[in-house]
Amino acid sequence: MTRTADVLPGITPGTWTIDPAHSEVTFSVRHLAISKVKGSFETFDATAVVGETLEDSSVEASIEIASVSTGQAPRDEHLRTSDLFAADEFPTMTFRSTGIRLQGDNVLIDGDLTLRGVTKPVTLTGEFGGVTVDGYGQTKAGGEATTKIDRTDFGVNWNAAVEAGGFTLGNEVTITLELQFTLQQ
Repeated sequence: MTRTADVLPGITPGTWTIDPAHSEVTFSVRHLAISKVKGSFETFDATAVVGETLEDSSVEASIEIASVSTGQAPRDEHLRTSDLFAADEFPTMTFRSTGIRLQGDNVLIDGDLTLRGVTKPVTLTGEFGGVTVDGYGQTKAGGEATTKIDRTDFGVNWNAAVEAGGFTLGNEVTITLELQFTLQQ
């Protein structure tokens, strides 16, 4: 068993909640096979329960699908439709960890991602940023994590052929989490 404090210096066992003002959830997907479109989700929540060991620790998160933002309102509306995210029918994307482990300098968080009512296992590759106390006396921890998913595995199948060959959207989506948590007293 790996003691959490040995691999995440300064971390305190307990319940840590997301600080949304200092966190972001972003994604990118190949567009027209020549560039990437990036976006974010503006409304999300996460809780990490840090145990004495990594094996006793867990993470749960939820993302409000309707909060998707790519900087273009018509594209955001299309993303919310049944062509893509089906936000009316499936308003949240969720993640529940099933295990946390180390691989070199990375913290790997295995878990179940649910999108459009489909649940698949994913692994988040994380980098621990550290722990500090802010100007208000709150203990904060930060880090980042990424994963790649095939959107079609989750029923996000819309696409359109382009005249020059290929398709409008790639299937691989990179999800990036830049997160800051606050230790609850």
